Parts: sequence; structure tokens; C-alpha cells
Amino acid sequence: MTTPGVDDAVRERRPVAERRLHPVTPLRRAWAPVAVLIGWAVHDPDQAQRHLTRLTTTTLLLALAVLVPAAALYGFLTWWFTHFAVTDSELRIRTGLVFRRTAHIRLERIQAIDITQPLLARVAGVSKLKLDVIGTDKKDELAFLGADEARALRAELLARAAGFAPETAHEVGEAPSRQLLRVPPGVLAVSLVLTGATWGTLAAAVVVPTVLWLATESVWTVLASAVPLLGAAGASSVGRFVAEYDWTVGESPDGLRLDHGLLDRAHETVPPGRVQTVRIVEPLLWRRRGWVRVELDVAGSSNSVLLPVAPREIAESVVARVLPGATVPPRASLSRPPRRAGRCMPVWWRGYGLSVTDAVFAARTGLFRRSLSLVPHAKVQSVRLAQGPWERLWGVADVHLDTGANKTVTARLRDAEEAAELLRGQAERSRTGRKDARPDRWMA
Repeated sequence: MTTPGVDDAVRERRPVAERRLHPVTPLRRAWAPVAVLIGWAVHDPDQAQRHLTRLTTTTLLLALAVLVPAAALYGFLTWWFTHFAVTDSELRIRTGLVFRRTAHIRLERIQAIDITQPLLARVAGVSKLKLDVIGTDKKDELAFLGADEARALRAELLARAAGFAPETAHEVGEAPSRQLLRVPPGVLAVSLVLTGATWGTLAAAVVVPTVLWLATESVWTVLASAVPLLGAAGASSVGRFVAEYDWTVGESPDGLRLDHGLLDRAHETVPPGRVQTVRIVEPLLWRRRGWVRVELDVAGSSNSVLLPVAPREIAESVVARVLPGATVPPRASLSRPPRRAGRCMPVWWRGYGLSVTDAVFAARTGLFRRSLSLVPHAKVQSVRLAQGPWERLWGVADVHLDTGANKTVTARLRDAEEAAELLRGQAERSRTGRKDARPDRWMA
């Protein structure tokens, strides 16, 4: 006869086999001392230049002869003193050369497990495992593991998080995936060209430095303004193209799989039941082509994009898989605020809209860049009504919905009586929605 909890306690006391990272890891960590020197040189270039001019060739060679072995030894020791182990209830990561640190990650608190492969890691055949955990802002990671080992460990952790017995979790393997959508590179490139943010940043990168040159005739002032603006323009165009290249969406029992990246390849999973908000974004220049972008708010996870660009019909079918039982309300069903709302927000009030269905609370914002936010009723944490003095004068109010991802969706400038009814009705819909919601677990 056994007592409840005794078996779990016995399993926790069993010795756990610790494992090390891939042997190529020391090469990555050996760069840390070199990075410190580079950072010092960048921070104080004048002093660094003075020190370099004093060094003779012999001294420089001796310094390199000491620095390179020291960096290699540092990389080896940090790898040697890093271990990880999977117990029946948690993942333990033990690190530290001088100061020891042990992270205990409860398996049931894991929100997402992503596999990333930077360019050099792909060449070496290794991968980085990143874990999103409830209550932490920074991702814990295991870098690097062999590519096959990373996939096997990810599958085992997901099986444990789903409730499989520890004895059989490693036998579950990676869940099969069926491809739903692949974004062609040409379509992605055209969508970035038709994005207003790209052209706006490029225009600013040309106009602002020109004005500063005419005003100051200082080269350093021009460079100080042009470089950040050109960098922002590159990040919003070339950077996004590189990151979202070959975007593929697949469906599996543990959620939607996202694979993307030109140089650094990422393999992410949208956790089932943990999506708090879905946003369908429709830039002005995309509308004639019928394209939209789909973004996510996931509790405890940094995954924020579901589809970089796709036809609206296909995007809505993918959204239906992320939010089972929910459909995207048609444009005609979105009710605008009353005309007197224009007194509070001239012109822009026409971009606001609202629709409440049995499954979601849908609020639209934006006149040129439309954004339709869908919040499942079960994911609403709190509902608030806000009304400023000017809004009270014209009889309108805002209704705010707070979600578990620390985000807020707002229905702007609704009629005051309608807003009060929304407040009461949404509280009841959220309560009943949580009772009927699917289990918030992997592979549920």
C-alpha cells in the first residue's frame, strides 16, 4: 500500500544523470574575454589607441600568446562546469565557474520551447534550446546541443509538461507536423516594400541629416542622426526580410510550428491554449492585394508573429486553429462609435470598431493601418471602463480589457450606456468562458 505523494518523493530522491552541452560550446564561450577587451576599446578609444602605440611587436605577440590560451581555458572551464538534468518534475541547469548557479525550471510552468540555429551553429550542426517560463522575463537556454539531441530533448520536455509518465516521456518523440502555409520570399519582399514604416524611416534618414547639415554644417552631428535612422530603416526592411524569410506554419498536436530565418534559423511553437490576443494587421498599401499580418500575445512567451504576410482568407483559417471555436468577425459586423465621438477624436474615430461574439471580444483601431484585436473571453483577466471629462460631456467612454500577457485591448469611444452594458456583460462572459476553456496544457 502506498501513500499519495510518496512515489513522487521517492522519484525526486533518485539520482539524476547530469549531461553536458555539445563539445563545440567552449568555442562560443571563449570569446567572452576578447569581447571584454573590445568593449573597453570602444568605450575609451583614445586611451586604447595610446596603449596600442606603446606596444612593441614582441609585447603584442606575447600578449596574444597569453590571451588566446586564457580565452580557450575560460571557454573550456565554463563548459566543463555547466550541466543540465531532467528530473520527474523539473529541468535543472547548473552553471558557474566561481559563483555557482542552479536553475530549477518546473516543467508545468514551461510556456514555449524554441530551437534556434545561428549561421555558424548550422554549419557546426548544433542548436540552441530556448525556454519561455511563466514568471520570468529572460529566457533560459541550453547552448549548444547537437541538432538531433536538441529536438529529442525538446520532445521529452513537452511530453513531461503534457503529463506523460517520466518512464515513457522519452519514447514519445517529436510530434508529427503538417504544413499549413509557406510564405514565398517574393511575397515577403513586396510586402516590406509596401509597408509605410520602411519608406517613412528612409525619408527621415534623408531629410533629417540634410536639415541638420544646413543648420550646423557639422559632419559629426549629421552622422549621429543618419546612422541610427539608416539602421532603423534597415531593421524594418532588410532585417525583417532576413528574420522572416521562408516563413512556414505547420500544425502538430503540441501547437502550431513556426520555422523561419535566412541566416539564423528558428523553430518555434505557438503553445495551445496560451494565446491571449490575436491581432490582424492590415496596412493601407496591402488592402488592394488582400494581405494581412497576424500577430500574437502569448502569456510568458516572446513569440509575437504568427504570419508575416498572407491572404486574408488563409490568415483567418490559421487564426481559427490558434483560437478553436472562434471566427474572425466580418468587417460589416464591426459597429462604429456614435458620430458625436468625432468631437473627442476628429477623423480617427472612423477607424474604431467593435464586435462581440460568443467566443471573442473584437476591437478595431487605426484608419490607415487597421488592427483588429481578438481576445477570447476566457483570457480576459479584468474589465475597466474609463471616461475623461471631455468624453463625459459627449456621452462616450472607453472599455479596457486586460489579458494574461500584461496587454490591454480597448474598445474606444463607445456610447456611455453601451460601455456600461459591455462592462457587465464581459465580466459574465469571461467567467463562463473560463469554465468551458480547454486545459491549458501541452498536447491537451
